[in-house]
Amino acid sequence: MPKTKSADVSATGASLRDWTPSTWRQRKALQQPTYENEAELAEALATIQNRPPLVFAGESRDLQEKLANAAAGNAFVLFGGDCAESFKEFKADNVRDTYRVLLQMSVVLMYGSGVPVVKLGRMAGQFAKPRSDDFETIDGVSLPSYRGDNINSCEFTPEARRPDPARLIKGYDQSCATLNLLRAFSNGGYAAMTRVSDWNLDFMANTSEGHQYEDLAQRVDAAIDFMAACGIDENHPSMQETSFFTAHEALHLGYEEALTRLDSTTKDYYGCSAHFLWCGERTRQPDGAHMEYFRGISNPIGIKISDKSDGESVVSLVKTLNPDNIPGRITLISRMGAAKLREHLPRLITAIEDAGLNVLWVTDPMHGNTIKTDNGYKTRPFEAVRDEIMAFFEVHEKMGTHPGGVHLEMTGQNVTECTGGYMDVSVEDLEKRYLTHCDPRLNASQAIELAFLMAKELNDMRRRRAANGTAPR
Repeated sequence: MPKTKSADVSATGASLRDWTPSTWRQRKALQQPTYENEAELAEALATIQNRPPLVFAGESRDLQEKLANAAAGNAFVLFGGDCAESFKEFKADNVRDTYRVLLQMSVVLMYGSGVPVVKLGRMAGQFAKPRSDDFETIDGVSLPSYRGDNINSCEFTPEARRPDPARLIKGYDQSCATLNLLRAFSNGGYAAMTRVSDWNLDFMANTSEGHQYEDLAQRVDAAIDFMAACGIDENHPSMQETSFFTAHEALHLGYEEALTRLDSTTKDYYGCSAHFLWCGERTRQPDGAHMEYFRGISNPIGIKISDKSDGESVVSLVKTLNPDNIPGRITLISRMGAAKLREHLPRLITAIEDAGLNVLWVTDPMHGNTIKTDNGYKTRPFEAVRDEIMAFFEVHEKMGTHPGGVHLEMTGQNVTECTGGYMDVSVEDLEKRYLTHCDPRLNASQAIELAFLMAKELNDMRRRRAANGTAPR
């Protein structure tokens, strides 16, 4: 039964007497596109507001319980998906392949570490992107920056770069179609553990990761056969289905407002564009519009933090967004680079621990490791991504806290966007299959390589803590 509470208090414990889905409009909103025709924008948002929610409040509550379990050290969270989804690359096969790699990674992590994996896709809504500058200049010509396919297009022409409200509706439609596929895959038998051996991607067949995964899949199959021989039903829903959730950066506040709904069961507001929403380093100002919006929704939410973040402001923000300190509500996502993470994450953990706050710690090893090559490509060296993940585990083990998850920009396509890994993608290889519309992504081989590394590190950490009689705080 839902708990009884005042209609003026949300599930987060925040007083919402003065909050509505539109009160963010009274604050300064950063990273918002400038539309030429406000009437067109209003019409597009009204169209979206009249359409069904993309996700449901009960699903977000289910996710929050799972995140609370991860924060307590009893699970691991796997975020993964595109830097920015695109209209041009939207195909059922591409959605399936990224989903399939996330399934593979989760099996590797579960089998290798012995803990459940919470699967979150940067999918079905990860369109809008923050930009460092409002304008981009090429050969003396300045045009509005590309802000994601639901706002404008990446081609460098005045018409393509014009923010178009109709793109918001197209983004909603693509998100809806993507969610339909994800739900069908998750509940229709595709994600069944008995299919683990069928999940391999063709282009990985002769790679080291492919062979590692095939070996693991055979062990999983043997374990399932053993359970069946013991009388355990392999057709049980837990073996045939999986929970899969969606997440994106809640950047375009008009779009998020249009998909905010009052839950009839709890009388709480939820952002129904995704199960999990996060805010970035550029938009988490305490008195800003984004924090005002986040204050009133009851979804589990993420906050990106960098080496520039100070403990006092992070603690204050967490308390504002989660005044009743409810487990699973807040995820802190660090993005620093390995060296800076080792230097700065401990003081942030100390600040949160000293304040007695419940948070889930996740690492984003992608954004602090982006470089530009001499031939003009943005890339991320696999070794730098790996090192930041390992640094994340090291810091949490030393601090006695739990490394709760990883947040990766990745794809199931056979791209060459990040250098290194077992496939040894070189700088010269980048031009072969560089398909991203925004930032470089790990390919399937690189992502699964990381999964094996993380599984080993999680398992080793659990064994060391068991031997020492310690448990994560």
